[in-house]
Amino acid sequence: MSKEQTKPSESLVQELLNERRSLKVSVERLKLELAEAQSSSGGPDPQMGELREEIERLRYQLASARAEANQLRDERDALRTGIEKAIQQMSADEG
Repeated sequence: MSKEQTKPSESLVQELLNERRSLKVSVERLKLELAEAQSSSGGPDPQMGELREEIERLRYQLASARAEANQLRDERDALRTGIEKAIQQMSADEG
């Protein structure tokens, strides 16, 4: 009876060992594929540098436009003040 019981268990152990070996091979193969995929996609997208430069250029352009708008606003306000003073003087001279 013990001989009959050991045969199925030995066969089961052999099957499990074979399955384990097969799974280890699969795991190693997948690790290699993953490493290859990571290295082939490697590094940042080459367009990222160009896009960063474009963003920096646009930021500079925006800052320049804002500065110019502020300067024009100041000039407009100064002209408006000058016109108001001229109108006041003209009104004072007439009266």
